[in-house]
Amino acid sequence: MEAGIVGLSNVGKTSLFNALTSAEAEVAEYPFTTTKPHVGEVIIPDPRLDRISEFITSEKTVHAHFKLVDLPALAEGGEGMGRSFLADVQMVDAIVCVARCFDDEAVMHPAGSINPVRDVETVQVELILTDMAVLEGVVDRATRAARAHDERAVFRLALCEKAQPILADEKPLRAGDWDERELAELIQLGMLSLKPMLIVANIAEDNMPNGGERTEELRAWAERAGGMSIVPLSIKVESELAQLEGEEHDELLEAMGLAEPATSVVAHAIFKLLGYQYFYTAGKKQNRAWPVRIGSTAPQAAGVIHTDFERGFIRVEVYNIADLFEFGSEKAIREARKMRVEGKHYVLQDGDLCHFLFNV
Repeated sequence: MEAGIVGLSNVGKTSLFNALTSAEAEVAEYPFTTTKPHVGEVIIPDPRLDRISEFITSEKTVHAHFKLVDLPALAEGGEGMGRSFLADVQMVDAIVCVARCFDDEAVMHPAGSINPVRDVETVQVELILTDMAVLEGVVDRATRAARAHDERAVFRLALCEKAQPILADEKPLRAGDWDERELAELIQLGMLSLKPMLIVANIAEDNMPNGGERTEELRAWAERAGGMSIVPLSIKVESELAQLEGEEHDELLEAMGLAEPATSVVAHAIFKLLGYQYFYTAGKKQNRAWPVRIGSTAPQAAGVIHTDFERGFIRVEVYNIADLFEFGSEKAIREARKMRVEGKHYVLQDGDLCHFLFNV
């Protein structure tokens, strides 16, 4: 589970990375400070997990997490580290594009003006151009193989005929309508514009919490350009919050009129973007949130804990944590017949608490 932060220089990429991961990567007011990827871990805030511990006493509580990569800045035409970042994008599962929506004469913008739509378009165009070049090579190879009646080559040719017009229309492949086989093939080909993308609008403190006119323009563009979600936040304020603890932290939140740090909203948005949901385990040693892909079966979820659990899966005792909050204990849940026994075909639901039975 890995997301990559992308964007032009001086938009707040590395500051967001630091705020989300509590890292201390270098930040400066000049372009291309980041020359190689920074890698960190984002702990996902989960009030539901914290509440489970109110009902089931445990030695420790373990939150879910994902890997976050701060990639070198991109500039139109490959200036700076632009071209080299494309190989790094191949390695992540989802893209977080930071767009600058604030004015600050002390922080220069490489294009000389603030235009978040232009900046995100620059990123998207680079991804689209890369995919177009890859598909051109695929067509050349598949055309030769198709003459020998290679079934996969014939399939790839048809797929390219469907994908290329989307890219030619300057739309990302994520905007296309793909069946399961087509999607799997595009993933194997490493299509960058297929990767899900979240836009973080870096707004001025005065425009908190929803952003200003530039953010609205960005929302409208994102809807036209592939239905991307946007999370507005002031990375400057979030960076200050990340340095505080206890009362000072809470006082600044209250002063800003925020119920929680916006970085928490971003963390949850990235987690959702990656296509994951939570299930939980609870007991004397630890209460823990586990990330699992939406649509996973009970054996696949067991395998997230340990591969032996999936291999030797027998059944799972499961209930939703909403029942724990309502009835107060697993004993009461059993008495209310809310505890279910499910087999290998059960598809996990968000918020399930599981006790797996396995034999290896």
